[in-house]
Amino acid sequence: MPRDLEDVFDYFLPGAGASESEMATQAPRPRARGPAALPIIALPIGDRDVVRAAFAWNLAVEIARLGANATLVAPDHPEGASLWPLSGRGPIGAELDLVHVANLRELNHAALDVAVSKAADSTDGGVVLTRVPLSWTHHPADSRALLRWVLLFASPDSRDLQEAYGLAKHLVRCATTTRIGLTIHGARRIREAEAAFGRLAGTALRHLRHAVVSYGLLVDDLHVYRAIVARRPIGLEHPQSRAARALRDVARLLLDDARKHSVG
Repeated sequence: MPRDLEDVFDYFLPGAGASESEMATQAPRPRARGPAALPIIALPIGDRDVVRAAFAWNLAVEIARLGANATLVAPDHPEGASLWPLSGRGPIGAELDLVHVANLRELNHAALDVAVSKAADSTDGGVVLTRVPLSWTHHPADSRALLRWVLLFASPDSRDLQEAYGLAKHLVRCATTTRIGLTIHGARRIREAEAAFGRLAGTALRHLRHAVVSYGLLVDDLHVYRAIVARRPIGLEHPQSRAARALRDVARLLLDDARKHSVG
């Protein structure tokens, strides 16, 4: 069964959530041996979707804040240049790797190279978040390995949910073992987010016989847009905002599942 969105509602309550200092000093879990490769999470994001690109980079930063290895891999294309900060090592050790690739197959190889190389440096797990241009998802058979775990972003808007469901349907039909996750953003209250997730997940279960996993809720507030303009992570620019607390919660959910699915 999908996890309950109520597990991540603390950012709706003023003062809820761990402080930045508490997160920064959190002790890492000991690991007897590292995985052979870090799990790869594909994030289909449009070339002009600045907000969802910002969510992707900020999730990498928050995963790194939790003590894990976090790298965001993205194609280095002119049409997507405005989506990202400078390539390289960023805040709290999160990394942005802009790679010169021309298609999904090449992106898969680049992401896998990063997943293997970063596993050697990982002492407490981690993830390789990989931005996939929406146009490249039309031919998922080119790289089913990259699309084994896909995280979709969707707002409660009906058209947005339909587009997310259409993409999920396409991916599942091409690879029935694809793990589809969904993070809702732009909801005004927790019940709206639950209803939006329920609509998509219920439709997928009925018509595709495929479970969609909930990865919580991200908050679209003024702090998100201010951080985008400043080209600074939300958790550093506005650490006590609802948006920052929501990002931390979603990062925890992703990291918990990544640790379960690490390749030994």
